[in-house]
Amino acid sequence: MYGALTPRGYLPRVADGEVEFALSAAPAVVIEGPRASGKTWTALRFAASAVRLDDSDDIRLAVSLDPAALLDGDTPRLLDEWQLAPRIWNPMRHACDRRARPGQFILTGSADPPDDVTRHSGAGRVLRVRLRPMSLFESGESSGTVSLSQLLDGEQIAAGGSELQLADLVDLVCRGGWPWLLGASPRVAQARLRGYLGEIARTDVARSGGPAHDPEGVSRLLVSLGRNESTNVSYKTLAGDMSGSRDTPVHPRTVKRYIDTLSRLFVVEGLPAWTPHLRSRAQLRRSEKRYFVDPSLAVAALRTAPSRLRADLGFFGLLFESLVIRDLRVYAQTNDCRVSYFRDGASLEVDAVIERGDGEWMAVEIKLGGEKLIEQGVNSLLRLRRRVDTERVGEPSALVVITATGYGFNHREGVHVVPVSTLGP
Repeated sequence: MYGALTPRGYLPRVADGEVEFALSAAPAVVIEGPRASGKTWTALRFAASAVRLDDSDDIRLAVSLDPAALLDGDTPRLLDEWQLAPRIWNPMRHACDRRARPGQFILTGSADPPDDVTRHSGAGRVLRVRLRPMSLFESGESSGTVSLSQLLDGEQIAAGGSELQLADLVDLVCRGGWPWLLGASPRVAQARLRGYLGEIARTDVARSGGPAHDPEGVSRLLVSLGRNESTNVSYKTLAGDMSGSRDTPVHPRTVKRYIDTLSRLFVVEGLPAWTPHLRSRAQLRRSEKRYFVDPSLAVAALRTAPSRLRADLGFFGLLFESLVIRDLRVYAQTNDCRVSYFRDGASLEVDAVIERGDGEWMAVEIKLGGEKLIEQGVNSLLRLRRRVDTERVGEPSALVVITATGYGFNHREGVHVVPVSTLGP
C-alpha cells in the first residue's frame, strides 16, 4: 500500500508504526514537529500523492480561491506544511466527513496555528503523531539491544558495552538528531543550526502569531534557555536575561508568551513533574523542566564548541541529560507512555519517570558514568522506590541508570545500568 513516494535513502523512524496505525484508524493524520526533523520524508513514505503548500505563492493563492481542488488525488494525499495555508483545514475536514474512510490525508506542520478552532475542530477525524529529531537508535548510533518495552515489562536485560567514547557523545550532542545533518561534522552542523535559530528569531516567532516581533529579544531568550538547559529555570530569570541592558525590563508574562510560541514551533518542550502518592508528607515540586527539542540547539544558542564542552563536564552532563530525554520521549511515545520527572521538597530528584497506559512505570537517572556518579543514581532510584506509595501506584517495573559510556550491568537491589548506545524502543 505504501512506499511509492518514499524518498531515496529514507531511514526508518520509530514513529513509522504510529503513522501507519493512525492512517488505518482515522481519515486524516497530522505529523507535527520541529522544522527539518524529517516530517515530509516520513509523510512521503506513506503518501500516494502530494501537494507542497510551501512550494510557491501560486499554491497558496489556489488555496485561498478554491482549497477543495487541492484535495483531489490518490490517497493518502499529503498536504505538506499545511499551516502556511490554514484555510485548507476546513475543506479537508469536510472531505473526511464525505468520504467516511480512513487514510485520506496526511498533513505535516512545523507550527501549531494559534487559532484553537483550527487546531481542535478535527475531533473524531484527525490523529496526531509527534516527530522529534532522530534518536541514537534511529541514526544508527545505538544498537537498541535494551528496549524500553522490555524494561516496562520487567524483563531481564543484558545491556552489553558501549562503543561510544565521551568525545563521540560530545560530537553527537553538537550534531544533533537532524536527518539533514547526519553526515555533517560538529563544526558544520553548528554553523547551520545557528542559522536555524536565527530564522526562528527573525521570522518564525512572528509568523506563528507570537508577541510583538523582537528578534534580538528572542535571541537573548534562546541563549538563556541554552544556559539553563535541563533545569526548572523560572520566567523571572529568563526575563532578566532577555532584558539585557534595556531601559524597560521584559515582564515574565511576556517571556511566558514567547515560550508558548516556541512550544508551538516545537523548538522547546517542557517536561512535567510526576505527582504520585507518597508514603511521607514531603511536598512535591510541580514546575516544568525546560529542554530544547534537541540538545544541539542549546549548543548553537550558546555558540560553544566540542572542545569547550569536553572541558566543562558539569555543563555537558546537562546536555547529555537533554539527549537522553529526547531519546526517551521518542521511545516512550511509541510505547503509549508518558515521560515526566520527580522532585520533592526533601532534596530528592529523579531525572525521568516513564508511565505506560496500563499503569506500569519505571524510573531513570541519567549520569555520564563513573562509579561515584552511578552510585549516586542508584541511591536516588532506591530512595524513590521507598518514598512512593507502591500500594497505590504499584512497584516499578524497572529502575535504570543510563550512562554515556562503559558497560551495562545489573547493580544492587535490581537497578540496571544501561549505556545510552544500547537503548531502543
